[in-house]
Amino acid sequence: MSTPLPEHPAHLWRNPEPRSSYDVVIVGGGGHGLATAHYLASVHGITDVAVLEKGWLGGGNMARNTTIIRSNYLWDETTALYEHALKLWETLPAELDYDVMFSRRGVLNLAHTLQDVRDSARRVGANRLNGVDSHWLEPDEIAEVCPILNTSPRSRYPVLGATYQPRAGIAKHDHVAWALARSADAYGIDLIQGCEVTGFLTDGDRVTGVATTRGRIHAGRVGLTVAGHSSVLAERAGFRLPVQSHPLQALVSELHEPVHPTVVMSNHVHVYVSQAHKGELVLGAGVDGYNGYGQRGAFHVIERQMAAAVELFPVFARAHVLRTWGGIVDVTPDASPVIGTTPLENLFVNCGWGTGGFKATPAAGWTFAHTLATGAPHPLNAPFSLDRFTTGALIDEHGAAAVAH
Repeated sequence: MSTPLPEHPAHLWRNPEPRSSYDVVIVGGGGHGLATAHYLASVHGITDVAVLEKGWLGGGNMARNTTIIRSNYLWDETTALYEHALKLWETLPAELDYDVMFSRRGVLNLAHTLQDVRDSARRVGANRLNGVDSHWLEPDEIAEVCPILNTSPRSRYPVLGATYQPRAGIAKHDHVAWALARSADAYGIDLIQGCEVTGFLTDGDRVTGVATTRGRIHAGRVGLTVAGHSSVLAERAGFRLPVQSHPLQALVSELHEPVHPTVVMSNHVHVYVSQAHKGELVLGAGVDGYNGYGQRGAFHVIERQMAAAVELFPVFARAHVLRTWGGIVDVTPDASPVIGTTPLENLFVNCGWGTGGFKATPAAGWTFAHTLATGAPHPLNAPFSLDRFTTGALIDEHGAAAVAH
């Protein structure tokens, strides 16, 4: 017996039956899959497309992240990709005619040690060379941006400074998914929920379609956008991806009046904290140290997150946890994504975003749509091919990822 799909605003999209063939099949109905469908139609004029989702649209990592958006990464290739995403975020509400509640409130990345300070100064310089708004703030300047943050020099882990990106912020994840789904549906793209891909149809080394729980579907090209389950589907197709999947836990408090004006991230104390549009405090930290597909919280991780949050924000000491959850992050050896071709003809993959998937949503969809439409990567995603793991041209973003991978 199939699980009933959750309710969504009925006017946003249809729930069609799958057809026997499409020009393009996108596996994964999260933010990246829906954005890819939107840009295939709006930019490339390709509308004979199906998005297949084994659960419900936007119900995977899209519904399980902490919605932080920024582009202050270190390396040129990564910064270009995330800066393109940020520029798309700034125009997305008008483009989709839907308020995704993008709130440009800035992001502080704290430095607690001399090595943090050196790394942060390096990143600010790299950001400025790439035209990204990035500033170094001293503790008194940090206190002006976020008065509730503990900047006392007598604290256990004193804040020595921080990088600051004013254009960064947060958005409402379900609004983003709904807006992209509505747009794709308006172009005539089929969004098919409750349709799990169980295998691939092949002719030699060429993929010709997918086998699903709702029958076989032939396709000219197939794109995988399934985040933590990318390695699982790749193995079903007969090749391996350099990806490990880890649980990543987060939590929210009960509602509070607006008290936290920005986003604060600390890799050293190890927590990141923002305040959602409704008033919840949203807290996250690092990935669990084991591989797995769990989508739930664990007490020891929650305890460490809250201890770190209270260290930085004593005002939150009496806040109560409302709920916890976990997502499944897919991490590559260099903490950068894979967007491009695979060893099989007509099969393409978009994965390995680690903890940066939500903030990249529009650029991931934009570049992956280009790759599916043309059969070749766009200059923005060309450096993120699978080949880099054999050529050695890695793009190591562990330090700028803001959480421990």
